[in-house]
Amino acid sequence: MKKLLLTLLAILLIIEEWLWDFLSACAHYLALWLRLEGIERWLAQTTPAMALLAFTIPVLIVTPINLAALSLLLHGMLLQGILLEVFAKLLGTLLVARVFKLTKPQLLTFAAIAFVYHTVMGWLHWAHAKIVDTEIYRWSRQVKAQVKAKIKAWLG
Repeated sequence: MKKLLLTLLAILLIIEEWLWDFLSACAHYLALWLRLEGIERWLAQTTPAMALLAFTIPVLIVTPINLAALSLLLHGMLLQGILLEVFAKLLGTLLVARVFKLTKPQLLTFAAIAFVYHTVMGWLHWAHAKIVDTEIYRWSRQVKAQVKAKIKAWLG
C-alpha cells in the first residue's frame, strides 16, 4: 500500500513539476516574442506593493474565463466547460509562474505570502524526499532530461 501511495504521489509531483517548468518556459518565450523585456525588468525591480498588484493581474485575466467555463457547465456543455476551465488553469499558472518568478523577493516581504510560500515549499520538499527513490520518479527524471536535450537541439 505504501508503495502505491508513493507512486501516486510521485506521479502528481512529476505532473506538477513538468507543468510548472513547461509553463514557465512558455511564459518566458511569450514575453520575448511580445517584446516585454523592459516591462519584465521594471517588474523585477518594482516595489512590494506594485509586485502584489501585478500578482493579482493573472487572477483578473482568468476570472472571466472561469466564469465562462462555469456558464458552459451550467448550460450542459460539459466538455466545452471542462476544456475552457483547463485552459483557464493553464493560462493562470503560466501568468502566475512568470509574475512570481519576477517579483518573488518583493512578494516575500509580505508575511502572509511568505508564510504560504514557505509552508507549500516545505510540503513539496517533504514530498520530493519521499519519492526521490521511487522507480517512476527516477524514470521521469531521465525522460525529462532527454526531452530537454531534444528541445534544445531542435531550437538550436
